[in-house]
Amino acid sequence: MAKGTDSDMNLNFPVLIGDIGGTNARFAILVDSYAEPKQFPVVQTADFATIDEAIQVTILDRTSILPRSAVLAVAGPVDGDEIQLTNCPWVVRPKAMIAGLGMDDIVILNDFEAQALAVVALGDEHMVKIGPGIAEPSAGRVVLGPGTGLGVAGLVHARRTWIPVPGEGGHMDMGPRTPRDFEVFPHLEAIEGRISAEQLLCGRGLVNIYRAVGKADRRATPLATPAEITGAALDGSDPVAVEALAMFCTCLGRIAGDLALVFMSRGGVYLTGGIAQKIVPALLSGDFRRAFEDKAPHRELLAAMPVYVITHPLAALSGLAAYARTPSRFGVETSGRRWKG
Repeated sequence: MAKGTDSDMNLNFPVLIGDIGGTNARFAILVDSYAEPKQFPVVQTADFATIDEAIQVTILDRTSILPRSAVLAVAGPVDGDEIQLTNCPWVVRPKAMIAGLGMDDIVILNDFEAQALAVVALGDEHMVKIGPGIAEPSAGRVVLGPGTGLGVAGLVHARRTWIPVPGEGGHMDMGPRTPRDFEVFPHLEAIEGRISAEQLLCGRGLVNIYRAVGKADRRATPLATPAEITGAALDGSDPVAVEALAMFCTCLGRIAGDLALVFMSRGGVYLTGGIAQKIVPALLSGDFRRAFEDKAPHRELLAAMPVYVITHPLAALSGLAAYARTPSRFGVETSGRRWKG
């Protein structure tokens, strides 16, 4: 069983930090609290049978630095001594990692907790603003990002501490609203009869929308990947892709607005991940922001909330590094999520 919250929150350096998603895993080593993270090449999760093998082969075998601690953010709920990722076959077993990789302290967080921590670790130079609004410095915030799945987390400020609130908000129900939605939604691929936000707002979700738009209009859909659809939408070469990306932005705006109301995010809403970075021109076109604000009777409240796209390529690692340096700055609950040798 994992240990409870330790009275000593500090981690022993060097600290291995890692952001493990459904497709990619990114790692770095923080030698001390003042050093910049030493980064390693991005790992494709499909290339390794286990996370332990990936860490050993791509990091420990290539450096003389032996991490004493680790803070890992994983794409899935952290529950128990065997942590299954939602969209990846890896299972994280902290006790086995301690025994096999030579570390004596491991903290496991949700991947979007790390993204939430990054919100207060990154500066304006790593963000693009979408629409109006001014962030209140100590107000609540929301982070969401379409990638392999749809990650969601909140960030609350209380008692001079930033408290990340992880969850599985990407699996909330999503339904049609406009007449065009009612034409397209019957053609979307569902899971057990259900359309969740993640069925639309991730890489495969964009493909899902693209195919549904084509079926609704009996038009050809020759494109097969999110990258192809995004490229064709942005250059205007495929009208089905253009509409699919516009619908994607609209649905992303709707769910972002819903979450902004849940967390009363006067500190801002932050879109993160590679997809958001690639579609900034589409997000700036207006569909996203109109949908975000279209929340009667609270339209004016939403109009005052700023939205940003985080453009830093390793945002989650920046958040983990900030936590590893000064854990007391963040109200991260480690009970049941910290293991010691």
